[in-house]
Amino acid sequence: MAVHPRRAPRSPLLSSHLPAQAPGRTSRTGSTGSSAPSHGFGLARFNALSPEAARAVLLHCCGSRRWAHRVAAHRPYPDAGVLLAAADEASYDLSQGDLTEALAAECSAELDHGAPYAALLALDAAHAEYERKFGHAFVICLDGHPPEEQADQLLGAIRRRMGHEVDEERSISADELRRVAQARLRDLTRWLTSPDGLTATEIGLFAPVG
Repeated sequence: MAVHPRRAPRSPLLSSHLPAQAPGRTSRTGSTGSSAPSHGFGLARFNALSPEAARAVLLHCCGSRRWAHRVAAHRPYPDAGVLLAAADEASYDLSQGDLTEALAAECSAELDHGAPYAALLALDAAHAEYERKFGHAFVICLDGHPPEEQADQLLGAIRRRMGHEVDEERSISADELRRVAQARLRDLTRWLTSPDGLTATEIGLFAPVG
């Protein structure tokens, strides 16, 4: 699978384009044994992280250092809606330099390894062509699309967007980056529901790469 040539892939604990429960991690609430995640509990842990740890995990939601610093600096957040609204505001305020930095940190959206081989090959070729034309990874948020639709959605979107001019595609990429950051933040608050909390080793998994 193609990845952005200037960056190693992100930690698998946060999805490249879809929010997902971290592997092997489910929340436990009370004595019922329920595995339903508690976003409030995860948000409380996010609010309690040190500034350095908060910026580290946020950089794996969006690769702009100014974005991560701004979202971390506005803690504590009273609820997930306020956090997501603050992240959106920070995304809309990205300068062109911030956007370039964030796009450089991305890996092109990929399919699961169980996808048809022909689809994997087609997407790999499309990624290479896209990155040659636009100079950055193909960013798209597929939140809400079932797994069986991912191949068609990805291939259709990348082929459609190949016809854009550079400035138009940059604007679309910025909005997709904003949506991806939202999905990753929701993923993060779910992951932080682990009753064991964040260890130093786990924080290290989120350290900026490259």
